[in-house]
Amino acid sequence: MKAGNAERGTGKWARVARPCGARCCSPFPVSRCPFSSCNGFSLLEVLAALALMALLLLGVYAGISTATHSVRSGTAVIEKLDQVRSAQQFLRHELTQTSAIPWEASKQGEPIVFSGGAKEIRFVAPLPGYLGKLGPQLQTLTFVDAGENKARLELSFSMLSADGIAPGTRSDPEILVSQVRSVHFSYYGSTEDQRPEQWSETWGPSMRLPSLVRIEVTPNDSSVFWPRMDIPIRQGPNAINVRAIAMPLLYGRGLH
Repeated sequence: MKAGNAERGTGKWARVARPCGARCCSPFPVSRCPFSSCNGFSLLEVLAALALMALLLLGVYAGISTATHSVRSGTAVIEKLDQVRSAQQFLRHELTQTSAIPWEASKQGEPIVFSGGAKEIRFVAPLPGYLGKLGPQLQTLTFVDAGENKARLELSFSMLSADGIAPGTRSDPEILVSQVRSVHFSYYGSTEDQRPEQWSETWGPSMRLPSLVRIEVTPNDSSVFWPRMDIPIRQGPNAINVRAIAMPLLYGRGLH
């Protein structure tokens, strides 16, 4: 009899119509039926799912932020290294090409071909590339100490006049290296024939060229390494007759 009632849906285990249209063979009310396919998630389950999703998104965002920061930091370091490498190549090329061409005469009537101190160098050399078509130019390399994180190494140019009397107007300085802590120049050679060569923090102004120029740069950023540069000057100190080349300069200044 019970089986018949169950088949007809009128007994204790009768099929109960659900709001979603499904029929469940359960003695529980609709709201307590554990087998009903039309029951949704509870509020706690929804909140737990949202919390897990938020944690997942937070982890993804943290990973993307870290990767972006790493890329930017790496790019900044590469740019600084490129700047340092370019400045080193330029300085090595220009100082190696230094020529004993006088641009000025001292009070004693000696032609000046090179002048150097601990923070500044003045020399004559051709510029690289197509700029070299302008001929040798008087170049001034200067360390400008403008305060913390503003110190820099600058280079300016002056074209030599055709008559050899005086250089032209100095150009606006170009920044070779920025954000440096200190720059120091020193020179190896002898300003007189009878004296032995030695290192010195100053050179001249003199009518002789040094044999070596040392450049020591300390960057602000410890991650950027600037090795000490000992640059040989290709032209020897007695390679040419400087006084003969300086005759127009000396005549123009009345120092012949």
